[in-house]
Amino acid sequence: MHRMPTTVLAATLALAAPQALALPDGPGRETTVTVCSACHHIGLIERSIGYTRAQWDVFTAAMVDMSGTPETKKEVLDYLAASFPPGHNPRPATVVAGPLALAVEGWEVPTPGVRPRDPVEAPDGIIWWVGQWGNVLGQLNPETGEQTEWKLPAGAMPHSVTAAPDGALWYTGNKNATIGRFDPARGEIQVFEMPDPAAKDPHTAEFDAEGRLWFTLQHANMIGRLDQETGETELVTLPRAGSKPYGIKIAADGTVWGSCNGAACLLRIDPTTMAVEEIPLPRAGSHARRLDIAPDGRVWWVNSGLGAIGVYDPETGAMEEWDSPSGPTSHPYAIAWFDDAIWYNESGTRPDMLVRFDPARETFQSWAIPSGRFNAGVLRHMRVSRDGEALLLHQTASNRILRLRVANHRAAAD
Repeated sequence: MHRMPTTVLAATLALAAPQALALPDGPGRETTVTVCSACHHIGLIERSIGYTRAQWDVFTAAMVDMSGTPETKKEVLDYLAASFPPGHNPRPATVVAGPLALAVEGWEVPTPGVRPRDPVEAPDGIIWWVGQWGNVLGQLNPETGEQTEWKLPAGAMPHSVTAAPDGALWYTGNKNATIGRFDPARGEIQVFEMPDPAAKDPHTAEFDAEGRLWFTLQHANMIGRLDQETGETELVTLPRAGSKPYGIKIAADGTVWGSCNGAACLLRIDPTTMAVEEIPLPRAGSHARRLDIAPDGRVWWVNSGLGAIGVYDPETGAMEEWDSPSGPTSHPYAIAWFDDAIWYNESGTRPDMLVRFDPARETFQSWAIPSGRFNAGVLRHMRVSRDGEALLLHQTASNRILRLRVANHRAAAD
């Protein structure tokens, strides 16, 4: 076990090639392009909500450590504050008021720029997450705030992490075609390689009741199943090319459900034979990035392509959709059944909005997702705590893990 030091990226930044984009002219433009393009596409700056210089200071510090290059830091912050001040918001959100209030706890992870994502609670109450860009597995004790990061095998670039019933953590090696098992007691990693060279990008994973790990491979267009006991991995290619399976969930009856990020479909996978049935979505242009399953067995999904949410009833075949409050370009992303409702985020707006949809009343309520002292970041996956009382979130751009509870549920219900 070891605690990782803060990574200083000055050398990397000096080597980063500027990107040819039409950012506003001004002192510091070229330096800003060089620094920021080391981590992400410069277009993300243009699509920001706009911040004060002090806010840009906090925001950039969550992504890169420029403390060793004070002149560079000053040049970047001066340019960002002048070119993208508060009020610069090309994608405003529609806020829907409502009766519920939220209580949110947040923790900034130790290393800047690791892009933490997919927090999940282990059986002992510890929260785990992966930092895809930093190639790390992170551990957070929410009671003490203590955090530890482990470096993963080179090139893993983990996309997600899942807690097994025995307390082990399983991550998806999205860039080196592996699944990894981490033993927190020993600090040891066991690596399982994909049996097919085409299976290049394990993505999101879930355990079934028998302890088998099911996972999607988005660009490989496959669904996988890994047996913990034998280490054997089986793969099946989807019937439609370019379906891009993304989210995956296991129903109470054992049926495996997947979502298509590249096509207008849901996927129903037989847990025994791995046979895949495609469930078409009714509207052209639909893309179901993630999904979840309600206690009544209905499958809910986010329609990222059309800015909506939908539900499918496997018993009747009935489907229904509702437009998201911020409209067709709001790009719903993560989704979870929590507090007797569907919760999801609008990732195409600024700020990133958390939305609650009450199916019984067909009503929405939404909030800007907090990212510390101001709103910034994108939520890509959310999961419910083991006691069902909290929702675990992240904000990749601001390097934060969040735990959310409904503060006034009983009073609001009255």
